[in-house]
Amino acid sequence: MSDILLSFILGLVQGLTEFLPISSSAHLLFPSLIFGSNDLGLYFDISVHAGTLAAVIYYFKNDIFLMSKSIFLNENSNENKNLALYLVIATIPIVIFGFIFKDFISQRIFSTDNIAISNIIFASILLVAFLNNKGKKTLVSITVLSALFIGLFQCFALIPGASRSGAAITAGLFIGLSLKDASKFSFLLAIPTILGALTLLVLDLNNENVAFELLNLSIGFLTSMICAFLTIKIFLKVVEKIGMIPFVVYRVLLGIFLLII
Repeated sequence: MSDILLSFILGLVQGLTEFLPISSSAHLLFPSLIFGSNDLGLYFDISVHAGTLAAVIYYFKNDIFLMSKSIFLNENSNENKNLALYLVIATIPIVIFGFIFKDFISQRIFSTDNIAISNIIFASILLVAFLNNKGKKTLVSITVLSALFIGLFQCFALIPGASRSGAAITAGLFIGLSLKDASKFSFLLAIPTILGALTLLVLDLNNENVAFELLNLSIGFLTSMICAFLTIKIFLKVVEKIGMIPFVVYRVLLGIFLLII
């Protein structure tokens, strides 16, 4: 497979799976498993993550503006100010755990079977959370403790196969948020989380002598950005209609498939 086509496929996979509760790490296995393709390098990882970050920032630009306005202009908008605070609180755990286990994670010792089993386990937990969710609370109902709970649960995303968005949505459902609001908080939480991951990737550039191909980076960035934006837009429109069961079934089947091959 050419690097140009691989760049497009990986950008597509990253854009689709970053925000859906289906595990990006499981899907990123397929190009190498099917085509035996090579790693495009650290610069490419940065470009596709930057693409998804750009997409979520643009989609929620109005929410970000209102949160920023409530903080920097000290406006009497407690709802927006509190949401910004809770997003910061929910980000802290994964920053701490990510820093502590950074070297362990970078070794990538998890096998395909580990990712498959993790996918099945966390899909099952998502199912339990969804079936027991009353769906009555909104983002206004979030407290410091519930934000911290979501943040701690999101740390499971450090395990390949767990799914960052899936973990955050699961935690949101456990505390009683509606499915749409749990998803929205998860997507907003992706902004500081992806930004933190990008920072670590950029810092890793100092430790490696890596080359890059501008065309591949551009394709990866644009593909992941466009795909991620459409994924967020469509998902938030239909999530309350379709629920989480289709994603749970898909993840279980995906996990079984990965165990078989």
